[in-house]
Amino acid sequence: MSALKIKPDQVKLGYAIKLPSGWMKHPFLSSNMLVENQQQLHIVKNLGLDYVYFYPEKSKQIAVNNYSTSLSEEQEIEFNSKMSEAQAAMLNEKMRRIEQAKAHRRDIQKTEKAFNHSLNQVRDLMRQVSGRPLNAITEANQLVSQLVDTIVNAESLVLHLISSGNKDQETLYYHVLNVSIVSMMLARNLGFSAAAIKIIGIGALFHDIGKLKIPSQILRKTTPLTGPEQNLLKMHTKYGTDLVGLADTFPLEAWPVIEQHHEYLDGTGYPKGLSHEQINKLAHIVAVVNEFDNLCHPVDPSKARSPHHALAYLYRSMKGKLDDKTMRVMIKMMGVYPPGTVVMLSDQRIAMVMSVNSDSLLQPNVMIYEPEVPRLEAPVISLDNDELSISKVLTIASLPERVREYLNPRAQVSYYVQGKPG
Repeated sequence: MSALKIKPDQVKLGYAIKLPSGWMKHPFLSSNMLVENQQQLHIVKNLGLDYVYFYPEKSKQIAVNNYSTSLSEEQEIEFNSKMSEAQAAMLNEKMRRIEQAKAHRRDIQKTEKAFNHSLNQVRDLMRQVSGRPLNAITEANQLVSQLVDTIVNAESLVLHLISSGNKDQETLYYHVLNVSIVSMMLARNLGFSAAAIKIIGIGALFHDIGKLKIPSQILRKTTPLTGPEQNLLKMHTKYGTDLVGLADTFPLEAWPVIEQHHEYLDGTGYPKGLSHEQINKLAHIVAVVNEFDNLCHPVDPSKARSPHHALAYLYRSMKGKLDDKTMRVMIKMMGVYPPGTVVMLSDQRIAMVMSVNSDSLLQPNVMIYEPEVPRLEAPVISLDNDELSISKVLTIASLPERVREYLNPRAQVSYYVQGKPG
């Protein structure tokens, strides 16, 4: 969209403009703005700028309410006083938003630290499961118990996007931790007991453990698998139950999660082609979350879907295979705009969803693309505190390179949960 350079004195109500100055050198929340009232117009004209960028296509007609440019001395003093107060109030609001963004970032950093600790635990227990299975089960119980306490006891939950790496050899660790956390949250939202949530957490942590016995060239193959390769890959469910069977402390109630997380309601899944009531309810919850995470992280990265598009695909294309109610509850739980989703806001700014509060699913916290602001200071705002909404979801491929680099949409979309006490 082309922009014209005009002098500040030429700006009128209804003009869409961009201020060519640093973010902290003006009181507005964004350098891109629509001039909607006389206060904004007056401030723009008195910023001492040589020019502003004017966007005719984005501008609109705004009626002028009997505003006279000719003021008496007394009226001018009163007007200037009100303008100073308005400008100070705008600046205070801007500083409040900056502090709010810092608080959001502290939350994110705290949650990322907890995630990395959990990921290290997963890494250790996966490495121990063959040689020291009792140690692996003990560590898994400790990890899941901590997460269950958070998930069950918090009045509301915040699901955070985690800034994680994407090491090929550690894909399994990210996957099982993701599936475990989201499965436990989903079980809570479906009304399961704390004991059942713990069982689903343990089962989900080990649901793909059998893949440790599958050759890596099959697991990482981006072209279609041959018939024999598919059959070998499907053996991971049996290999998984064999491995956890090495420890008599692994809960029997979690076995079906490992064995049945690829079974579908219509009987087209594996290994036994079970259908409907034959499938363990906890295993089916993990099956739904497992499908979602695999859509976000397929073997071929070029086919990866954003969390938003993965949920939409799941609900649209897996009807009859996955339980409708479970999918609807998951969509509601994750929010219409799950963390990691890139969106356009109602003021035309681009942002990435960073976290979703279970109490306000339609108003997630977002990090806004502001090229004038250093990335580490990018505004992170709660949409419920703003007269802002999400107008549409964007695909990562559609973003200009500079926006992708700034927002840094993750190749590995990892989640961690934070509890908010009542």
